[in-house]
Amino acid sequence: QVQLVESGGGLVQAGGSLRLSCVASGSIFAIKDMGWYRQAPEKQRESVAAITFGGSTTYADSVKGRFTISRDNAKNTVYLQMDSLKFEDTAVYYCNADILSLRSSRYTDYWGQGTQVTVSS
Repeated sequence: QVQLVESGGGLVQAGGSLRLSCVASGSIFAIKDMGWYRQAPEKQRESVAAITFGGSTTYADSVKGRFTISRDNAKNTVYLQMDSLKFEDTAVYYCNADILSLRSSRYTDYWGQGTQVTVSS
């Protein structure tokens, strides 16, 4: 079974940094896009950053210039480097990947369990 597991969340002061990691494992044939989403209480889930297999990236306006997404295709891993963190970055961060498994004939979206990021003032 395909799984995504995030790590690296925690409590940090405003202006600080965190680096999130997400590893995909299981019966994986191929991975296309990967990305990070976040959801704060009483708000809808929003896209934070995305990266294609070839390394093209996109960012939400709210994090542009502060966050950097990257990936290691050999390790099936995507990262999110978060710098200059603000209180409004506080949310549960979810890893997402579009994956073709060995048992499937189509790509399917997979989600991690989420990791809490809390920014204090």
